[in-house]
Parts: sequence; C-alpha cells; structure tokens
Amino acid sequence: MQKGNDPRMIDIPFAVPFMHRLRFTEDVLHHDQDILLDVLESSGDQLPRVQFWLDESVADAVPDLRERVDAFCHDHADRFLTPGNIQTVPGGEVVKNDIHILERMLKCINHADLDRRSYVVVIGGGAVLDAVGFAAAIAHRGIRLVRLPTTTLAQADSGVGVKNSVNLFQKKNWVGSFAVPWAVINDAKLLSTLPDRDFVCGFSEAVKVSLLKEPELFDDLCRDAERIRSRDSKITEPIIRRSAVHHLSHITKGGDPFEALEARPLDFGHWSAHKLEVMTNFELRHGEAVGIGVAVDAVYSSMVHGFPAEDADRVLNCLAQMGLPLDHPALHETDKLFAGLEEFRQHLGGRLTITMLECVGSSIDVHEIDEACMREAIEVVADFARLHCKSAFNTEPSRT
Repeated sequence: MQKGNDPRMIDIPFAVPFMHRLRFTEDVLHHDQDILLDVLESSGDQLPRVQFWLDESVADAVPDLRERVDAFCHDHADRFLTPGNIQTVPGGEVVKNDIHILERMLKCINHADLDRRSYVVVIGGGAVLDAVGFAAAIAHRGIRLVRLPTTTLAQADSGVGVKNSVNLFQKKNWVGSFAVPWAVINDAKLLSTLPDRDFVCGFSEAVKVSLLKEPELFDDLCRDAERIRSRDSKITEPIIRRSAVHHLSHITKGGDPFEALEARPLDFGHWSAHKLEVMTNFELRHGEAVGIGVAVDAVYSSMVHGFPAEDADRVLNCLAQMGLPLDHPALHETDKLFAGLEEFRQHLGGRLTITMLECVGSSIDVHEIDEACMREAIEVVADFARLHCKSAFNTEPSRT
C-alpha cells in the first residue's frame, strides 16, 4: 500500500508459510525408521538426493552408528539416492570455531550435486547441528535440513530452533542465518551413550524455559532434579519433550521467529552464558554456562525486579541438585563479562534488551543493568556454589 500521500513510497506486508515438523522416536534407525523415511519426500518422479553428516564425537561413542546409517541407506535405495560417502565433522565448538570447516562442508554439498529439493540429514550435538545447518542454509539459498539431535541440550532446545551459525571474531554465533529445518527427530536411543556431564547440561535450558513459560514444569524440575541427575528416563524423556514443545510453540506462535523485535526471551540468562563460553575457551559447556547465567539473572531479578527471593533460591537448588556447576573463575572477571552485554545488544540490534523475571512464568524486558547489583548477584551465586556444587573443571570431550 502507498505510505501516506507519497507515491514514491510503497509498503506491502506479506507472510511466508512454514511447516515445522517435530518427531519423537525410540530408535529412528531401526524400528522407527519409517518416521525418517516419511520426511524424505520425493519430488515428482525423481528420487531425492540425501547426504548424511555425522558428529565425529558421536560416531566415536557409537561405533556401529555409521554402519547403521549405511544399512538404512542400502535398505531404502528405492526411496532416495545417497551420493558419495557419509560425511563427518568434529564435534563440540571446534566445528564452529574454524571457518575452513564450513568451506569444506560447502564443497562436499556441491560435489554431491545437492539441490533445493535434496536433503542434508545431520546427526550430532547442537554445535554440529548449527554448523552443518548453516552450510545447508546458504547452499543454493537453502537445502532441506533434517536434524537428529544427539544431546539433551539440542533435543530440549537448540535442535528445534530456527537458527544456524558458526563463531567468528571470538564471538558466539556471529555468522549465521535463520532457517526453519525441514524436520527435527528427537530420538531417545541417540542419547544413550551421552556422557553424564553432557546429559545433565541440557536441563539448564529446561529450567530456563520453565521459568519463562510454565510454573508447573519448574515445580516438576525442582522435585525431580536428583532423578534427572541419575538419568531416570521415566523423568527425563517427558521433560525433554515438554521443553522442546515450549521452544517450538514460542517459535511458531510467539510472533517473532526470526528475532526482528527488541527482545529475545528464550535467551534468558544467555547474555553472560555466551560470553562465559568464549572467556573460558569453551571449557564450560553451553548448558553449564546457561545454568550459571540463569542462576545469576534469577538472583539479580530478585534484587532489582521483585522476583521472589524464595524462588531464586529454588532456581539455585534445582540447578545444583541436577549436578550443574554454578561458578567459574571467569565469572568474576566482570569487566570482560559485562562486555557481553554490548555483544548481546549488537547481535540483535537496537537498544539493549535483556529478559528478567517478575515471577515464575512471567518475564519482563529491561533496557539497562545495574552493574553493582549484578556483581552482588554473582557473589551470591558463587557463595552458594562453594557450598553446594561440583567443580566445573574436567577434561571430558564435549558432545554439545
């Protein structure tokens, strides 16, 4: 429509329809394989081309995974084509920190002659989903992406998101895109060999989304924190599903899937988390950094924005009982840490907008941070951690 009375200015709003497909399976490469086959749609009378990408950390932990993928491709050669070999990339933040790996992925996609009706199927943790997803998003301006997340963090949160990225300039997710995945399949079997440290990590995002969206879920997490730590599947599988559905609902019904507005509510606790990952050279897992960030912002909210102090205590106890660390020396380098506020602002643009809590299930957007109060909140969390939390420091390889 013409804007005002000026014939030189025409503004026409429009919407693009998307379908977000989320599936839950027990063994997607065996008795649930029809669910994966179902999303690999043919185009007319042509069989689709499907390229599989594996997280090396997962392939090492699950020695028969490549063989199972090969068998799946062989058994269904009448349904799709698999040009070339199964591809692998390093797991963890390594895959996002080397821009040359992105170039290699694009070369592999090009060599396989994939087109916009082909499929990239990626099996891995959140970092691998991010990096392979970004390659798929920019090749031909978008190849259909099917994600099979192999961590609780990715299944509960990032795997169902619409963001892809790699790191650059010592900044998390500086290069990236918004792209709705063709399908996401959360498979329980793919979590079975996940190390305990990485298994627990994903539930920091469940705590985060419960504080934003569902008091009943937060109550359940507090009650069952120790059973989550002990990997009781009767508890963990429903929690992962509920967390994933909350994230999916926010993306599809929240009115801002591509983060064009001021706020990023699903990034509660993340302004410091992203900076802590970089400051520790990714010694902290993303889920661990999020746990610290959620704890600090919950305490800060109780000091500044009326979030009940008893609920802030519940947040700290819940995260600690799950086995998450709540302190790290980098957390106390506050001059460097607070630079994360400006990086967070730049990533979205406009004025600084940080999500804080008024009560469980209700958040507010704030545009400034009282740094003295934030330092005090950090010390409160650190004092709690000294009494109640395990150390964050070990050298287990990451599968996040």
